[in-house]
Amino acid sequence: MQRNRAMLLGGGLAVLLLAVLAAAAMLGAERLPIFDLNEQQRSILFDIRLPRILLGACVGASLAAAGAGLQSLLRNPLAEPYLLGVSNGAALGTMLAFVFFGAFEWSRPVLAFAGAGVATLAVYRLAKSREGMNVERLVLSGVIITTFLSSVIVMMTTLLDAAKLRSFTFWLLGDLSQATLNGVYIAFAAAAIGTVILTSQARALNLMMVGERDAFDFGVEVGRVRMLVFGAASLVVGASVAASGSVGYVGLIVPHLVRLAVGSDNRLVVPFSAVAGAIFVVAADTIARTAIAPRELPVGAITALIGAPLFIYLLRRK
Repeated sequence: MQRNRAMLLGGGLAVLLLAVLAAAAMLGAERLPIFDLNEQQRSILFDIRLPRILLGACVGASLAAAGAGLQSLLRNPLAEPYLLGVSNGAALGTMLAFVFFGAFEWSRPVLAFAGAGVATLAVYRLAKSREGMNVERLVLSGVIITTFLSSVIVMMTTLLDAAKLRSFTFWLLGDLSQATLNGVYIAFAAAAIGTVILTSQARALNLMMVGERDAFDFGVEVGRVRMLVFGAASLVVGASVAASGSVGYVGLIVPHLVRLAVGSDNRLVVPFSAVAGAIFVVAADTIARTAIAPRELPVGAITALIGAPLFIYLLRRK
């Protein structure tokens, strides 16, 4: 019965993703017909809108899968890239590339991945004590790292001129308007690799949710699993932030909703979270493009407006 339910939910998510992608392709400042597009409309669809939609799907899948993996690894329902400072680490790395290596397109994902990895390790080291790790210490460590990195980012904005500062500020709030095919390729590769790695560690994560010592007794290589999850999360978050800026609440809300539907088995939670995250971000970006068209809102603002009340609702249910 549980297997049939999981298959039904997986099929439903796949159909919903296709429907959201199709709706996003048609909706915008200029609505496109389903058939009989003229040359200008084809250009809008294939050169502007589709790269943006596909990038949003990759970003959503990456952040949701990373959130699911980190929550299971750290046994903390509040663990997610934005709250733990991983997104800010990637944003700082991207800003360094933006300021000092602007001519090299590949410098952004590389330095974003490095920044995400350093921030992840810093939070983990600060959160762990002789008695182990607890929720309060982990959240406090994430807040400290996030605040510190935000301060560094603000100080570095003084190196930007007015035009670059406006562009960077909008990007930092979550912006998919600068999507390119190269960015889509990078984000898709990172999302695919990261999700596969996290899904491959699902059985070990199921045991580690009980406790690291118990998982070790069952033969889980705790150190190896920890490094793989941290590495995969840093990879997908780095690629996502380099392409779209900091998009909050995706890695926090989506895994919670998926667990309510399928339970806590990470063999289902991680891949289902990736699909649901793609749906969430594409839908949020569609709202951002159409709410005050022809002007746009940052997609990060939409995900926060949807995610914060939803998270409050989930908290009140428990």
